[in-house]
Amino acid sequence: MVLRVASYNVRSMRDDVAALGRVVAALRADVLCVQEAPRFLCWRRRRGRLAAFGGLTVAAGRRRGGVAVLAGPGVKVLHGEGHLLESFFGLERRAIAIAVVEAGGRRVAVGSIHLDLDETARRCHAAEALALLQATADRFGALPVLAGDINEQSDRPSWQHLTERLTDCYPVSPRGDGFTFPARGPHKRIDAIFAMPGLPVISCGGVDADPADLAAATDHLPVVADLDC
Repeated sequence: MVLRVASYNVRSMRDDVAALGRVVAALRADVLCVQEAPRFLCWRRRRGRLAAFGGLTVAAGRRRGGVAVLAGPGVKVLHGEGHLLESFFGLERRAIAIAVVEAGGRRVAVGSIHLDLDETARRCHAAEALALLQATADRFGALPVLAGDINEQSDRPSWQHLTERLTDCYPVSPRGDGFTFPARGPHKRIDAIFAMPGLPVISCGGVDADPADLAAATDHLPVVADLDC
């Protein structure tokens, strides 16, 4: 079975929601990791609406931290949880959302993160998120997958720390140029999907969606990885 994992910073659905809905539908994701998920007024209803665009349901994610994991009908959700990460004075509170799903007889623990612009916080949270994800994966006998907005590029310390334990999916089997930011004129790859080496990567890259929708939906482009389960 092919497990399609996607990651998308939706900027709290503050842009063109109709365009966002079309992009989410085009992802055809089994599991969608969301960053900047709605977390203020009517946040549960708005997250539910976001999920419904892709025929998904909310599997994990608390209000604070603005991250969530959405799951489709092609996978079985076994567990969902959310954790706040260490606080740093004056900085936004960060979190990880983790959903354990079963696909093709294999269990996968998928985590969604949004790391900080501050490098010290980013490095701390990268390590903390990895540890939390691995603990959940071990508890359920699952393989870990981590996806999100890393807020730095692949030559920086936090990204390199993540790749000490997990595989950056894009370089393994790239599709497209990989750039994810900004959505209008992308020239940086700051969003990524990382998988345990035991999950072969079929392809990883962007989504086949209307370029106008991609530019209007939010300020990031999504990342999609097809993993062989």
